[in-house]
Amino acid sequence: MSRDTWWGKTLRFIGILPMALTAGFTLLGGIGTTCAALFPTKWESMAPLARFQWLYILFVLAGIALGVWGIRATIKLVRGTPDAYMTSLKVLVVGVTVGGIHMYVSQLLRGKSMPVDAVVYMTVLTLVIFLLLRIPFLWQGANFEKGDGNSNRMAGGAAAILLGLLTLTIQYTVGSTHTWNGVNYADAFNLFMTITGVGLLLFGAGILANLKMFQAMANSRRIQERNA
Repeated sequence: MSRDTWWGKTLRFIGILPMALTAGFTLLGGIGTTCAALFPTKWESMAPLARFQWLYILFVLAGIALGVWGIRATIKLVRGTPDAYMTSLKVLVVGVTVGGIHMYVSQLLRGKSMPVDAVVYMTVLTLVIFLLLRIPFLWQGANFEKGDGNSNRMAGGAAAILLGLLTLTIQYTVGSTHTWNGVNYADAFNLFMTITGVGLLLFGAGILANLKMFQAMANSRRIQERNA
């Protein structure tokens, strides 16, 4: 295995971060579709979905499953497992496919498909990034098998922090598409979302703080070896 370089770490960082965000968006999007799937007749704009309620329940389940799968893929990327890249690629391809169908059906039934559009666009962007990383001269550095929990620690910490921020601000991020009759239905599960978001922020900050300590110890060891 060739030596890992700063360039390789940077490329993996560029891959891991959007993968984590895509997983988070997908999971929250799946959960957020619950209101439309279970109670479509509660809102006039969602009423046309009632005939296909079963399909939207499937979209909810698929979104949650894809989100969890995406988080698992992100963890694999950080750890540098042999199947990390292919797992991520599968998640993204399936995500684009399911999201595309979701968008098409929503456009057909109610004339618009937000906020699933944002999830699909994010997934497409991440898929493009991963395909570009597979270009031979980029893959020589990006190859996720070269990384491990230590070399990808910064990416893992940053990903956790971004997911935490996303969780804490999701009610504002998608509020415009989840507000009916003056009520923001994205502003739900506040206690759970706050605990999860703060937990992710602390976890990510802890990883980055640990990285600083690890780097300081490594530098100290190198100095000692040089002076020995």
